[in-house]
Amino acid sequence: MSMRSTRRLVVLAVGTMLLSVACGSAEPVDLATAIPDVVEPLEEVPVPQLPVTVISADGTEVEVTDVDRLVPLTGAISEVVFTLGLGDNVVGRDVTATFDQAADLPVVTRGHDVSAEGVLSLHPTLVLASLSTGPAEAMEQIRAAGIPVIIFDGVADLADVDRNIAQIADALGVSGAGEQLRARTAERIAAVQETVPDGTPPRVAFLYLRGSASIYLIGGERSGASGLIEAAGAVDAGKEAGFDADFTPITSEAMAAAAPDVILVMTKGLESVGGIDGLLELPGIAQTPAGLDRRVVWIDDGIILNYGPRTDQVLASLVDQIYRSAQS
Repeated sequence: MSMRSTRRLVVLAVGTMLLSVACGSAEPVDLATAIPDVVEPLEEVPVPQLPVTVISADGTEVEVTDVDRLVPLTGAISEVVFTLGLGDNVVGRDVTATFDQAADLPVVTRGHDVSAEGVLSLHPTLVLASLSTGPAEAMEQIRAAGIPVIIFDGVADLADVDRNIAQIADALGVSGAGEQLRARTAERIAAVQETVPDGTPPRVAFLYLRGSASIYLIGGERSGASGLIEAAGAVDAGKEAGFDADFTPITSEAMAAAAPDVILVMTKGLESVGGIDGLLELPGIAQTPAGLDRRVVWIDDGIILNYGPRTDQVLASLVDQIYRSAQS
């Protein structure tokens, strides 16, 4: 059996397990343990063709002459670098780079809190960041030390995946590997989309939950989840309800306007409110079609919106959970 076929069977099996938990228990499983958190590098390790000159997203022209010691400052960028086959060149990571191959690397950033001293202590030859990476003072300090820094636009939608892979690969001097990875990623995403059943698209609401901080939000047009939901053949209920911001506080009125058939959450977010039973206690949720049917699906925080080479696995899990639960 091919690796691709094996991966599909694993994802389907996990989806079945998640469904049984969602339908029969208030306690969610930790998806990070259900699906191995690993990336799949290209079979052939590329040889960087350097030097290359690129225009950073902030307008700075950067010449790349050495990629032997890389520090990607987001989990999404790290995932692409490792999948391109240059994981051995990475010497530090952001806390969001949770996959196994990066687990032993020193953490030099936590979210958007970059430690310039931590980055510089690793003696990087190239630092890779996104427009959301900061603070700006830390990035300026790294550049002032003479370290090349390339900033990418970042990814917020499924449509950004191809462009993001190409930009990172070109900056590392491995454009050929980038083309291979773009083709592989597009093929795998398309294969998952072919499994979406025909019929009336379900309305899916993406909720961002952090019970410990009393943060309860419903995603809108700019939440970052719309592309994933729509690729799964569903309707983004928050976007459809007219929530054009990234997130809107959960209220009875907001949930009534969204009227989701399915609720999508991050694993840790669901755990933070006490599972499905706790989720149903939030304003308006129990009264929605999803709440009445307890149709809640979840994906691990570290990969759900990390659009990149593993998006096909995220999409496969989402498709499986949405449509299997509809038939339960």
